[in-house]
Amino acid sequence: MEEVVIKQYVTFEMDNQNYGIDIQSVQIIERMKSIMRVPKAPYYVRGVMNLRGEIIPVIDIRRLFSMDFQEETDNTRIIIITMEDSMVGLIVDKVKAVVELEATQIEGVSNMQGKVDSNYIVGVGKMKFGEDIITIIHHVKLIETAFNIQE
Repeated sequence: MEEVVIKQYVTFEMDNQNYGIDIQSVQIIERMKSIMRVPKAPYYVRGVMNLRGEIIPVIDIRRLFSMDFQEETDNTRIIIITMEDSMVGLIVDKVKAVVELEATQIEGVSNMQGKVDSNYIVGVGKMKFGEDIITIIHHVKLIETAFNIQE
């Protein structure tokens, strides 16, 4: 019998669309905190924040994805993800839930059109119940692009 591979994703909302990040990379989810601007940082790098004594760069996902400006609300969150030895914060409109998806529920993105650069997308997950579709973010590529990290 074939083993079913199930992965968990933290889902969040941006411009009324659902996105997900592999829960293995998510360290913690924080309410908005004060973010200090960094001179000459790219437009989508909002600045840095202090998280329990550690200085973490923060990327504004709305800006990176070229979405329209929206005021922060009580739902705005910073998803802190780990990448190798460092942490990065991602500002999102609203964190929704943790969902489980089987590998068979995720389709590739070869022909996907949309607001988000397909380099940042792993695939699209289809929920078993309802019509919900979750765009799964390739957070490593997203961060490498944001900070111009070359392999």
